Amino acid sequence: MSAQLQPSSPIQVRSRGSSEYFQPRFLRNAWYVAMWSEDLKPGALVERTILNESIVFYRREDGTVAALTNQCPHRFVPLDKGKLLPGDRIRCPYHGLEFDGTGKCVHNPHGNGAIPSGMNTRSWPVLEKHTCLWIWMGDREPDPSQIPDYSVIDKADPAHATKRDRIIVKAHVQLVADNLLDLSHGIYLHDGLLANEDSANSEITAVEEGNCVIVHRSAKGVQLVGLHREYWPHDTYTVDKFSSIRWTAPSYLLLTQGACLPGDTRDNAVGYYGIHLLTPETERTTHYHFMAVRFNVQTDPGANDELSAKIAKNRRYAFAEQDAPIIEAQQRVLDSKGGKLNPTLMIVDLGPARCKRILERLLEQD
Repeated sequence: MSAQLQPSSPIQVRSRGSSEYFQPRFLRNAWYVAMWSEDLKPGALVERTILNESIVFYRREDGTVAALTNQCPHRFVPLDKGKLLPGDRIRCPYHGLEFDGTGKCVHNPHGNGAIPSGMNTRSWPVLEKHTCLWIWMGDREPDPSQIPDYSVIDKADPAHATKRDRIIVKAHVQLVADNLLDLSHGIYLHDGLLANEDSANSEITAVEEGNCVIVHRSAKGVQLVGLHREYWPHDTYTVDKFSSIRWTAPSYLLLTQGACLPGDTRDNAVGYYGIHLLTPETERTTHYHFMAVRFNVQTDPGANDELSAKIAKNRRYAFAEQDAPIIEAQQRVLDSKGGKLNPTLMIVDLGPARCKRILERLLEQD
């Protein structure tokens, strides 16, 4: 059910008496997006650092994905600097040791070829779903049902979808998630592009569903903002608009944002799904994957490619040039105070506060 924020509610989650703003550790028994599927080409070795772990990814000859700790156990050379060989083997560039997709050393070119005990590197479970590569970073048996539903990507007409994009934000993943859960900042950071002054008068509610939080915003009789006018099919720009952003633990968000003529139903709304996939690289850097899919498209088919490219460019500008500098500045302030700051809450903080409580509970179970 809907919930109202109490002014005294703490936004920071206190763990074992800590007053740090951030969680002291990452949730490990969870799926994280390593990259878009298209970013791992056959024959390539691609490195990603996830939860402080350097991992090398490659496609086996059957197209499935292997993921190994990016470290040869002999002299600790990164395996992504090596070579992918036939038979799904990686050869270390330093001494030629070869490892299969399970991380086991299968060839030692030195001496009598004996393979010492312990000459292996860790392998990580990977699933390919919703055009993403998902990696399980914990020790428990991976549960595929925990991958959040991003079927809007699978069902999308390619002409109505933007490119799959990624940036690195130099800040803790919680700061990036908080930015998305509180869309009121758009009035000031993205004025005229993703939001306007009318957005300040939105009605805000939040709903918890298991390990998810959905923040709803709605406003009636307001002016449509610039980006949405690009695909708005009507002559008037006075609309009823709404947004619902679903956060799924540990750090995945799906935004549904639309507008309709005043008094009309949302079934006739025109808008887009905003896909935001956040993966911690380290405690101070975050992989931010994003794309958008329009719904109830009513534009000229001949204009779709150009429109999708324009939407992608504007959204990347908003995230990389407007959001990221502010979030990174927040990180620097928090670091200067040792992370021990207690922010004062407003109604717009309802979503972030609830998400932090869910994360605290999951970390206790982890």
